[in-house]
Amino acid sequence: MSRYTGPVCRLCRREGMKLYLKGDRCYSDRCAITKRNYAPGQHGQSRKKVTEYGLQLREKQKVRRFYGINESQMAKYFHIADRMHGITGENLLKILELRLDNVVYRMGLASSRAEARQLVTHGHFLVNGKKADIPSLITSVGDVIQVKAKSKNSAKIKELVENHNGTNVPWLNIDLDQLKGTIVAEPTREDIDIPVEEHLIVELYSK
Repeated sequence: MSRYTGPVCRLCRREGMKLYLKGDRCYSDRCAITKRNYAPGQHGQSRKKVTEYGLQLREKQKVRRFYGINESQMAKYFHIADRMHGITGENLLKILELRLDNVVYRMGLASSRAEARQLVTHGHFLVNGKKADIPSLITSVGDVIQVKAKSKNSAKIKELVENHNGTNVPWLNIDLDQLKGTIVAEPTREDIDIPVEEHLIVELYSK
């Protein structure tokens, strides 16, 4: 499965906003958006008329890049969301929030979703006591995600805990002492802090 491996700051510049793909760098003066707040490339600073399709495409790309997923995954999640009860756009964001790599990121045990994905792939986490090394695993209410016993002494894990920003996630009960988190509710739209107009994504896929 192909994945973007180029400079991620370029993605933030393309979307014209911080996607927080580089961890601590995104909060510093070295952030690419702070230095060059325009699209990359030769014509990045030129003004272009954006069509309705262009707006819809940008919203879809923005969400893809926030969560680090490819187009086939995005399409699959949309079709699942479309079959669920409720508002399709909100269902889509809810599914993405419940991905294991995103849950680890929300727990504060990774500085970015890309780092969370790497930690999960390397087998540092358990879900309900069983090894889980698939970042795209969709968790559900009641699931307990915790750092594997052998990984608790990892220098990287200790560093992440020390730098934990104490962010409150309403749908997660986080226990840093035990290095675990329990999903106590499904995330609502108000809980998801991504500045995206999800209805545009629904319109794009519904064509």
